Amino acid sequence: MPFSLGQRWISDTETDLGLGTIVAIDVRMVTMLFPACGENRMYAKDDAPVTRVMFNPGDVISSHEDWELEVADVTEQDGLLTYHGIRVDTKEPASLKETFLNHFIKLNKPQERLFAGQIDKIGRFNLRFQALTHQFNQRRSPLRGLASGRVSLIPHQLHIAREVGSRYAPRVLLADEVGLGKTIEAGMIIQQQWLSGRASRILILVPDALIHQWLVEMLRRFNLHFALFDEERCVEAFADAANPFDTEQLIICSLDFITKKRKRFEQLLDSQWDLLVVDEAHHLVWDPEQPSRAYDVVEALAGQTPGVLLLTATPDQQGHESHFARLRLLDPERFYDYDAFLAEEESYQPLAQAAQALLGEAELDANAMSRLAPFLDTQENTDFSDPEQRHALLARLLDRHGTGRLLFRNTRQAIKGFPSRQLHLHPLPLPNQYKTAIRVAGLMGSQQDTATQALQALYPEDIYRQFEGGDNAWTQFDSRVDWLLEFARGKRNDKILIITARAGVALALEEVLRIREGIRGTVFHEGMTLLERDKAAAYFAQMEGGAQVMICSEIGSEGRNFQFAHQLVLFDLPLNPDLLEQRIGRLDRIGQQHDIDIHVPYLEGTAQQALALWYHQGMNAFGKPNAIGQPVYQQLSARLLELLAGHGQDQDLLDQLIADTQALTRELNQQMELGRDRLLELNSSGLLYHRNLATELAEADQDPTLAIFAIKLFDEVGIHQDDRGENAIVLRPTEQMLVPSFPALPEDGASITFDRDTALGRDDLQFLSWDHPMIRGGIDLVLGSEIGTTAVAILKNKALPVGTQFVELIFVAESAHHAQLYRFLPPAPIRLLLDKNGNDLADKVSFDSFDKQLSSVNRHLASKLVNASQSVIHRLLQAAQPTAENRMQQLVEQARSRMHASLGQELERLQELARINPNVRQSEIEHLQELKAELDSLLSHTRLKLDAIRFIVVSHQ
Repeated sequence: MPFSLGQRWISDTETDLGLGTIVAIDVRMVTMLFPACGENRMYAKDDAPVTRVMFNPGDVISSHEDWELEVADVTEQDGLLTYHGIRVDTKEPASLKETFLNHFIKLNKPQERLFAGQIDKIGRFNLRFQALTHQFNQRRSPLRGLASGRVSLIPHQLHIAREVGSRYAPRVLLADEVGLGKTIEAGMIIQQQWLSGRASRILILVPDALIHQWLVEMLRRFNLHFALFDEERCVEAFADAANPFDTEQLIICSLDFITKKRKRFEQLLDSQWDLLVVDEAHHLVWDPEQPSRAYDVVEALAGQTPGVLLLTATPDQQGHESHFARLRLLDPERFYDYDAFLAEEESYQPLAQAAQALLGEAELDANAMSRLAPFLDTQENTDFSDPEQRHALLARLLDRHGTGRLLFRNTRQAIKGFPSRQLHLHPLPLPNQYKTAIRVAGLMGSQQDTATQALQALYPEDIYRQFEGGDNAWTQFDSRVDWLLEFARGKRNDKILIITARAGVALALEEVLRIREGIRGTVFHEGMTLLERDKAAAYFAQMEGGAQVMICSEIGSEGRNFQFAHQLVLFDLPLNPDLLEQRIGRLDRIGQQHDIDIHVPYLEGTAQQALALWYHQGMNAFGKPNAIGQPVYQQLSARLLELLAGHGQDQDLLDQLIADTQALTRELNQQMELGRDRLLELNSSGLLYHRNLATELAEADQDPTLAIFAIKLFDEVGIHQDDRGENAIVLRPTEQMLVPSFPALPEDGASITFDRDTALGRDDLQFLSWDHPMIRGGIDLVLGSEIGTTAVAILKNKALPVGTQFVELIFVAESAHHAQLYRFLPPAPIRLLLDKNGNDLADKVSFDSFDKQLSSVNRHLASKLVNASQSVIHRLLQAAQPTAENRMQQLVEQARSRMHASLGQELERLQELARINPNVRQSEIEHLQELKAELDSLLSHTRLKLDAIRFIVVSHQ
């Protein structure tokens, strides 16, 4: 290397040192001073890992006095360069010796890095181009955020998520029945709103019992990291902000906490939110004269938050007037009078009848046509013999006249795909030890209230331990334990989920199964950390070598999905019908492949038997989902508790209670059936839409592109990958990584899968999709750095003369950052492949096929090839600019055309709907009008930048 005193060089291995100056040269060594940090480095002259910094005409450089020079010419004397040109500030001619260049200069532009010898491997150039291409495609995809979570592809959920998630500031009530996935629908909507930028601050309010379930669901299923705010967290947050709720973007709060702490409520109100989500909204009790505190709190927040999602499985549980009150929270101007609301509901009945006629395949008679006539435009020309035209007409009618823009409710009667339930009652003898303990407890507990006595009577093992000590001796004689051992032994090939009320019982049962029968089991209870629960669930889910049995305390019925099992043992029964339904709901879900066997072992002649028979004979709570269980319990709880407190031994009382329960159940079910809104169910299910989202997304799941890209990304960054089989890969950071840490990858690594079914069955695996933080963060890491911005390669092709040169350029067309603009024109890669004459061959030679023909070269040879061809590369860079500008304008016009078509169509639809359906808010129409004008302006200001450059030389060796 020809070194001279005063020359400027940059370290290949320590680029953060800035520009170095040669201050000493001897026979074998060269010494450089790096003024930016005041450090010296000595290098061997023959093998110094440094690159000469040389700029070219057209570059803008900075002096050590911080003035800038636009270079027009470069001269060399005694090994030192002098740059001549025009000063940017004064517009006067000036010269600048390289010795006086700015020490802090950073080579950001690809051409600067290329000419300075900062050359990457060709694999990283490939990675950068792939990252740009995938980011461009994914941001424009209409499916973005719809199924990137750990969720099954269920049509009605996808329909609701797409319909609501794509709206500006959606305000809707999600009222699907139990087990149909309201939380998942809400999560998909939240994820779409978050990814699209429509909502950047989201608040979720839930009952106390559900805060951890929501926290876990949002993280496990959708990779959304919500912060849980209670009084302790609010106090801690004061160190960072006057208003604690301003310290996080995504927050979950207990509704009870907010209603009781006025100061916190006022702070919550002072903070700005884009989307408010309220679960169990039927608890918002409303009365025109005196609404509940919870209702007032949500009403105040909903009044100043653009988007609102209310969730409830029982919209009419507190009465139809309270249902009206929840709609009033969504749109107080629209729902201002209850009587007017009732009249409007009645007006939809004729449309429902007309819709029912269109659903069938039979020819429409005169009666059916007369029902349809009021809803048809005079110019509407429908061939009613064509099923597709009938289908399209029905979809338009529901869109224009239905209530589906505001309210979504699916029922099990309308949605198919659920398993059947098979109940197996197992009456077992009451051990003498329990008889004695119960008798003693009855003598000593006469002063207890009826509810306490009833609850105590359901758990004889607790009564026994109260008098005999706290060990697990009861497991030696309890007939339910013997039955369980025999049952598990006979079901060796089946996964068995056992649920019991208490963690202590769960631990005792696991010990008995393991010690007495050698059955592999695991426990799941509230005393475990989230990580421990995940590991237990994963062990149970593992098909080969996993646990045969999982024993859960009551927490096992909260939020977890164990639908890969179909044997359910209820070792005891809860007193709450909704809790019983939650237990069964861990297995009874859409996607369950087997009928569910529900086993209820109970001790004869005890409160356990009475409760089991009341559930089974009184309301058929085991046989099918029990939507009216809670209202029945509320009306009959006093009689039930009295029966259980007496240990269920009053047969007459039990018989009469069962008979009255049957009558009340029939009455409430009939009321619910009459209240079904079939028009609403049709609109909520998505069955009338031709586009099959579930099929589209399933096909997208089979595309290997993501897995191929992700593995290459991990390889290039330096992440260790260990294939564990069964579609699972373990990722671990290494000391050789390009960066200190990789986005969303823990220090101790992570287990991942690209397979949806595998992810659904194993909670310990992260499900990687294009929207996963690890993939999005990895793409941002690559594109936000200099990784892959330069490369030099050899093309071995004997059909071309040796020494033939090509320059491959990757430009990016960029507009201002705007989430809605990215639907039409996210940062777009423009690839040019120029020969020495400036001809663009990119359309004739694809990136992948060209890349496969290239071989890498070492950095020193690459620098020599570049330095020898600087004039050619500069000429081609200048020639490329007009071509790239023209390509950019084509992209802009295509994006503008798509934007006008999409937003124009939606705007026209909403304006037409607003004339007929008052559920369409004027703010939605105004937002679309403003958005259209804003995006037009932003597209006009799209700019072009050179993002990466690859220099290729042909060789025959």
